[in-house]
Amino acid sequence: MIVQVSNLKKHYKKQPVLKGIDITIESPQIIALVGPNGAGKTTLMNCMTNLLPFNEGSVELVGKKNTDASIFYEVSYLQDNRILYGDLTGYDHLKFICHVQKIPLSHIKEVTDRVGMTGYMKKRVRNYSLGMKQHLLLAMSIINKPKLLLLDEPLNGLDPTSAINMRNILLELYEEGTTIILSSHNLDEIDRLTNIIYFMKDGALLKESLQDFSSNQYFVNVDDPLKATTVLKQAGISCTMIEGVISFLEIEVILQNFLDIMKANGITITSIETKKIGAERRYQELFAKEKTDETVAI
Repeated sequence: MIVQVSNLKKHYKKQPVLKGIDITIESPQIIALVGPNGAGKTTLMNCMTNLLPFNEGSVELVGKKNTDASIFYEVSYLQDNRILYGDLTGYDHLKFICHVQKIPLSHIKEVTDRVGMTGYMKKRVRNYSLGMKQHLLLAMSIINKPKLLLLDEPLNGLDPTSAINMRNILLELYEEGTTIILSSHNLDEIDRLTNIIYFMKDGALLKESLQDFSSNQYFVNVDDPLKATTVLKQAGISCTMIEGVISFLEIEVILQNFLDIMKANGITITSIETKKIGAERRYQELFAKEKTDETVAI
């Protein structure tokens, strides 16, 4: 058993945050935790890793109680960058972990090459950008080649290139047998990483499969966008046009029917881009009526 969380309850004073959480993971998976600010995602991860006491329930990770410190030879938890020491270098952080976990120092070069931080691992962390700190946190969390990896906002502060690299690393780790639980506000990346989502709502978890509600969104350039939108609306197909680009969901019309309509009306298509819509669509269905910050941190 990789993860067994049973009836986990946590409250602050009299305010319940976690209301009987259950999670069972028996084989390697990538699972996303999604929910608005204050939903309890970080609290759940902190309780699972015994960084925060809980009021009721039990947690076992990699077959051991979460109070057994030896789990951290097989479990890693990527928290936010407040755990880093500004006066130490990235290399110092990794060397310390190697010392505590009896990991060969040769693993440092291996992991820094993989993450892409070799060029600045000897610099003091106080001189790191936010993205560089995220790289270091990731290196720290995978240097022990964990069976279970918990990630709290791993994409925070990453530029597009680094985010793609992070995604590829996580997929590689999963293929190597690592179970990954991550929270992220980047719903597009969640769509690319996993089909399994636990939405946190009112202190409970709603387990969903993106396959049940995912669809494709198409972005199409045509030679006469005004005529195209008019024809589509006459056919009862909902679409939008922004700066001459027509977009529509697969649930409104399948692509082949769209192509047939354009051809029948003498409209030339110059390009088509496809975007998978899943996590965002379901999130809006679940939380559209809730008051959240202008920038949602999920």
